[in-house]
Amino acid sequence: MKAAVITFPGSNCDRDLSVAFAQAGAEVVKVWHKETEIPAGVDIIGVPGGFSYGDYLRCGAIASRSPIGQAVADFAARGGYVIGICNGFQVLTEMQLLPGALMRNAGLKFVSKPLALRVATTESAFTSGYEPGQEIVIPVAHHDGNYQIDAEGLARLEGEDRVAFRYVENPNGSVDDIAGVLSENRRVLGMMPHPERAIENAQGGADGAALFRALTQVLETA
Repeated sequence: MKAAVITFPGSNCDRDLSVAFAQAGAEVVKVWHKETEIPAGVDIIGVPGGFSYGDYLRCGAIASRSPIGQAVADFAARGGYVIGICNGFQVLTEMQLLPGALMRNAGLKFVSKPLALRVATTESAFTSGYEPGQEIVIPVAHHDGNYQIDAEGLARLEGEDRVAFRYVENPNGSVDDIAGVLSENRRVLGMMPHPERAIENAQGGADGAALFRALTQVLETA
């Protein structure tokens, strides 16, 4: 598997994401925000956390319109796999690759701590390494992680089994405790928690490693 990790001005989780992919056996290439093409042979794009472009306008808004942004959108449109974590999730919603929006946390405070998540579906390359309903612990670190979507959109997500993860104890006010969602073709995942920060016990837990291992297994056998 070959993974491309995007770096924007203000990204601060690009190295962590690269390490997580590499530990799972992927070849990793770095892609700067001013580039206009995704390298040949890439199987999955990772859009990392951080504060792209200083979170001006709205979180992820400028990054979604960066030179590399159109290449990411085109890659997804061709059926490529994309994962956006934290700020990356915000970027993917601004690109309209995923529905909904990430708003200011309901408590108006930055939340940074390990949290329990429940795996809502295993019917995706991203979640196939878990058991249905399994509880895992993954850290969060965000100020604008309050996922919101209208009633019709929520019904569609639930009806199509596209909620990937839910918070066991909601830290930010997200509708229906949603922590991560999938695209219609199930090849794009956006999630606020940071699985790349939970890939070995030295980080306090390794529950995120299964996500990256499952991706490698699925994409190498595809």
